[in-house]
Amino acid sequence: MKHRIRICKKCLKYTLKDKCQNCNIETHDPHPPKFSLDDKYIRYRIMDAYADTSNSEKQ
Repeated sequence: MKHRIRICKKCLKYTLKDKCQNCNIETHDPHPPKFSLDDKYIRYRIMDAYADTSNSEKQ
């Protein structure tokens, strides 16, 4: 299910657009993914989350 509302990570404003009107950067889905104890791919989600945070710290 795709959510309609999105958030800009820079200015923290909510919008329905794919790009922020103020910052002109890509917006993200503010809703967390569904959680399941039987998730086979949790290892990959965690690695992806850590890769995203390490890339943003370098910039």
